[in-house]
Amino acid sequence: MDPPVPPDAARIGPNALIRTAEALTARLGEPTCRRVLDAAGLERYAAAPPAVMVPEDEVVALHRAVRAVLDRPTADAVMHDAGVRTARYLLAHRIPRPAQRVLRALPAGLAARLLLGLIARHAWTFAGSAELQIVHGKPARVIFHGSPLARVEAGDRPVCGFYVATFETLFRALVDARTVARETACAATGAAACTLELSW
Repeated sequence: MDPPVPPDAARIGPNALIRTAEALTARLGEPTCRRVLDAAGLERYAAAPPAVMVPEDEVVALHRAVRAVLDRPTADAVMHDAGVRTARYLLAHRIPRPAQRVLRALPAGLAARLLLGLIARHAWTFAGSAELQIVHGKPARVIFHGSPLARVEAGDRPVCGFYVATFETLFRALVDARTVARETACAATGAAACTLELSW
């Protein structure tokens, strides 16, 4: 059974943990996945993945452990893979098929606006304590004020690759297959907020 979460704690959907563990296992094997979970203090999830929303501190701890245990290129690849897996899960289980068909049939600009509206309404499931700001246009921008992932590691490179891969995969499936997402600013490098830019 998952431990209780304090009522005032920020929460994030379990995909941020489950898909990261899947990516670790697929790329590096179960022993490495267990080593990373142990380093994060989340070894209990090796046997029983979380079934409910988890404290954002657990997500930060796991993402931090990925970067502490693995070298940077491998850690970046794992987090990208985890983001792709998260988007694919959402497409398979969370975004209704009729809505997906409608989005794919629309002009890309309108589909992007509608998809970003849907994402903003569900920000509480993935942004934790962060405040999400959407800037429509081409490119479109998703801005995280207080992104929990920016607490993972301070340095000279953006660290929100999990979000970048998730958004890019969703946009490629529902807006335009040519979409490219990139993080143009990250609080981990000293920026005021984390900014994801989506171009198609």
